[in-house]
Amino acid sequence: MATELHLDPSQPLSASFRDAVGTAIDDFIAERRPELAAIGPEVAALADRAGQFTAGGKRVRPAFCVWGHIAVRGVPEDPTGLLWAAASLDVLHVSALMHDDVMDASDTRRGVPAAHRQFEAVHRDSGWLGEPVVFGRAGAILLGDLLTMWSVQMVDQTPMRGGLSFPDLARALPFLELMRTEVTAGQFLDIVAQAQPFGDPHRAMDEAHRVVEYKTARYTVQRPLQFGAALGAADETQLAALAGYGSPLGRAFQFRDDVMGVFGDAEVIGKPAGDDLREGKRTLLLAHAFAGTTEAGAHRLTELIGNPGLAGSELAEARDIIDSSGAREHVERMIEDCLNEAITALDAAEFTEVGREGLIALARAAVDRSY
Repeated sequence: MATELHLDPSQPLSASFRDAVGTAIDDFIAERRPELAAIGPEVAALADRAGQFTAGGKRVRPAFCVWGHIAVRGVPEDPTGLLWAAASLDVLHVSALMHDDVMDASDTRRGVPAAHRQFEAVHRDSGWLGEPVVFGRAGAILLGDLLTMWSVQMVDQTPMRGGLSFPDLARALPFLELMRTEVTAGQFLDIVAQAQPFGDPHRAMDEAHRVVEYKTARYTVQRPLQFGAALGAADETQLAALAGYGSPLGRAFQFRDDVMGVFGDAEVIGKPAGDDLREGKRTLLLAHAFAGTTEAGAHRLTELIGNPGLAGSELAEARDIIDSSGAREHVERMIEDCLNEAITALDAAEFTEVGREGLIALARAAVDRSY
């Protein structure tokens, strides 16, 4: 049955679109429940947690996939298979979030205890042997692994859902395979950067740019776009133009996250304010702060960054050093420049009018987020 969905280019991240993605994921997980139940009740509970963590979210990657397709082929009569393929990207994303939360020792995710904290609680409440923390981490890693496998299985089923063929999928899979490799490599670049001592700010900028390109720009925008476009038989010129749009826009998306991660309001950004500073994330914003502040300011930032207990007056002090260094203003200019570069890149190829409109609206939504 064709999925009923109104794809509005002026609202490419509409509630209708997000709900349709959520429904596809829910349907897929529901189909997996009997498989897990047959193994045992302990395993069956994994489906509940998978459903909990895949619910909600911005659905950005599925949106870029769908609108990349529409830019090449127009709005499909039957979007079911396309939505199924796009939704698999969010299943992959949640798998990465499970692992992220373990690596960052995060306490919450989307307003609820992070997966490893939930598994810790199960161990503790059940009075099991061993350390709850160790069990919690192992459980979250395995849940993330399961979601990774499910994301592959989900996209493999795309041609059976309607609207797309096996040749369509085969043509597009190389972009998805690159996406999986690049985001994992980007994650590793990120932990390597965080393990390095503070030093040359110019080297730190180069490292931050590489992390952003592979961990975010290609993963969040460029590859989902190209995957969706390739499902629609995009030509080389179109794929190149979408790369020219996706890379700068993905960078702008991450730069906005970096600013929000330092200066954002917890109720708006969905995580404790200043978390990026407590985790010691080596963002481009922080690299510019070290480059632009005084020697005393750099020394004080070194003392403050990476402190898990950073809060109150010390958090305010770190923010003030970053702001007064000119880093925030500089990154805001970079966001605007990247946005303009992305939109201009669409002129390099022929796209459908509705698809171009949707991609421009998506670009603005990616960076025009309040904090």
